[in-house]
Amino acid sequence: MNSLELLKKLVKMDTSTVDKANECIEFCQVYLKFFDIDSEIIVSNQKKSLVATVGSGDKCIVLNGHIDVVSADSSQFEPYVEDNLFYGRGASDMKAGVVAIIHAFIKMKDASNVKVMLQLVSDEEVGGHNGTKVLVEKGYTGDFVICTEPTQMAISTRAKGILQVDMITYGKAAHGSRPWLGENAIEKAYENFKKIKSLPILKIGDDIFENSSVNLSISQGGDIYNRVPDYHKMGIDIRYVPHLDPEEILNDIRNVIEGDVQVVQMEPGILVSTDNFYIDRIKEAFKRAHYEDVKIFGQHGSSDVRFFSTLNIPAIEVGPKGGNWHGKDEYVDLETLELLENLLVDFLMNL
Repeated sequence: MNSLELLKKLVKMDTSTVDKANECIEFCQVYLKFFDIDSEIIVSNQKKSLVATVGSGDKCIVLNGHIDVVSADSSQFEPYVEDNLFYGRGASDMKAGVVAIIHAFIKMKDASNVKVMLQLVSDEEVGGHNGTKVLVEKGYTGDFVICTEPTQMAISTRAKGILQVDMITYGKAAHGSRPWLGENAIEKAYENFKKIKSLPILKIGDDIFENSSVNLSISQGGDIYNRVPDYHKMGIDIRYVPHLDPEEILNDIRNVIEGDVQVVQMEPGILVSTDNFYIDRIKEAFKRAHYEDVKIFGQHGSSDVRFFSTLNIPAIEVGPKGGNWHGKDEYVDLETLELLENLLVDFLMNL
């Protein structure tokens, strides 16, 4: 199959479910076997990942991508092309990137200058803890990682870390007609939230990110109109500038609020030096492709590459142009899909 045919095949698979995502992983294994490339399937909590390695050399480059998508109506799994834009669920996030790394990987089959590891996972959209995280824990790593998440053909060397907490605020119940006899936990919770948003550590930025972000995402408290609520739970999603220490943020939260704080998720940020040897080589590949205006930037969101950060393995994102990720008219620019595949091969061949 050429890249367009493979992309059509992958997008037609509704990989928003575990079963279909696993079928897609198995399809990719068969596809690689057609090129006489063996691969291994790793299963964690019924979710499948694929690992394969080609080439030889002292250095190993990991190409990482996910085949799972967020849910959508059936029409979005019937892809179509219009004005060289390919439309369909997962077209940009990130099955086009997966096609690029699969075909670049196949072309590196007989390379003698570098070893290349392909990783395809099926659970990035739900956290990646049974996919890339498991692979990293099992030792499937390398010297440098490229994940082809959609980046508009820019190079993402940073991403904010994740700190998600539940804040429990307590009050005193009283009859709703006499609120002065009670202590309203909802009102106290909101005051606590304002204190968190005002924390100095969350105002700190760097040369890419102005500051950390704080999102009040869950609010649960009160049950009837005529009672002062004595309990409130608030879910807070903090995306912190990557050089900050999440434990320090957590301690500052606990010191400033009245109530309890329970950690739901704490994930590292991504912080790769732009002086990195491999990034220089990627920029050279862009130049050879006459793509001179490549941008270095940072992601506000996160991806599976954060799992490599825990081992101080430099990991970046670079992917095709597209838009409407997770939306009805998701699309990818086919011209940049071809460009990405050629860039990856050029980068790998010239290490």
